[in-house]
Amino acid sequence: MDLLLPNKVAIVTGASRGIGKAIAETLSAEGMKVVLVARSKAELESLATSFSNECLVQAVDLREPDSANRVVASTIEKFGKLDLLVNNAGATKRGDFLTLTDDEWMDGFALKFYAAMRLSRAAWTHLIESKGSIINIIGIGGRTGSAEFTIGGTVNAALMNLTKALADRGVKDGVRVNAINPGSIATERLQIRIQNYAKTNNISLEEATKRMPRDMKIERFGKPAEIAHAVTFLASPQAAYIQGAILDVDGGATRTL
Repeated sequence: MDLLLPNKVAIVTGASRGIGKAIAETLSAEGMKVVLVARSKAELESLATSFSNECLVQAVDLREPDSANRVVASTIEKFGKLDLLVNNAGATKRGDFLTLTDDEWMDGFALKFYAAMRLSRAAWTHLIESKGSIINIIGIGGRTGSAEFTIGGTVNAALMNLTKALADRGVKDGVRVNAINPGSIATERLQIRIQNYAKTNNISLEEATKRMPRDMKIERFGKPAEIAHAVTFLASPQAAYIQGAILDVDGGATRTL
């Protein structure tokens, strides 16, 4: 299937590792020019050297209120247009609700929710011009509450609502807005959870890697590339009639409506 993406321009946040890196690599392989956004300049520059297509490195802290405007302005200055915004940045702290601090709650919203909101706002007029789209990478914790994931679940639920609200506006403005909820994807963050699981259950990491999916009632952990492939399809004109969708890519972990 021809996804019709060559020479289009995408911003990908959280692009230095994990899911974001896989998304950036896949979009570039499809012929897109990619703006790589994260805090780690060295990791972004290393990734950029692997691309055959033109790209732009933006090492910024998206928790800073003016960072979104700077990223979009640099994109337009470099490429003259913007076709796709992938809001992927943001990790939230797990832990006991009673011990999580106000600063930890504010940090969770600052990087994941407010960064996505500000980037969407800064990019909107340019996406109107290109008839482009926004894809929010959120997480299944926003659908199903969990005692140890109160910050992340709350932030994710807010982002799902923002996705629906912007999709509603996008019908009028010609901007498609969709979201993907990854489940347990084999990234560095998941390795920390596996280590904690192994320690709690007094088992090896190898055994923990086998048992955790069974406890979740899924066959296996997902791969970053599987999220990237979903992003690539949603970004393409082949998905032109998909608006306001929230796609769970989680191996069947989410069983609620």
